[in-house]
Amino acid sequence: MDSTTTEILGIARAIQLAVAPVFLLTALATIFNVLASRLARVVDRARVMEAQLKDPAFAEADAVRARLSVISTRTRLINLSIALCVLSALLVSLVVVSLFVSSLLQIDLALPVAVLFIVAMLSLAAALIFFLREIYIATAALRFSSTVVETGGT
Repeated sequence: MDSTTTEILGIARAIQLAVAPVFLLTALATIFNVLASRLARVVDRARVMEAQLKDPAFAEADAVRARLSVISTRTRLINLSIALCVLSALLVSLVVVSLFVSSLLQIDLALPVAVLFIVAMLSLAAALIFFLREIYIATAALRFSSTVVETGGT
């Protein structure tokens, strides 16, 4: 085999190695979409509540302030999840780049690639834990009307 064929085979091998992390980036993009949608809904809800508080005739200000406190906690958790997902995506991108550099320059980057991937997975796991916590807080804060609870309906 000539050197051009060997180089092409090396690049093909690097592409094969990079496919799994690229699929992970797609999954992270989907998680971003979910988190961004939840954040937008929470922010919209907070704006409605804050507008209610500006009305001097509004009688349930204390209850709204309590719900705004819960929304503030949820927002912080979603923001943490987003930040950790971004970190994970950046690290996975560095994994892909490292795989190509390793293949093209014929240098051993196995340890840095492994460390980057492990930290990326830990970041993703932490993001999912914060997301799960936000979901728990959101469902715990739900208030069902007495008719729904009594009849078991929706």
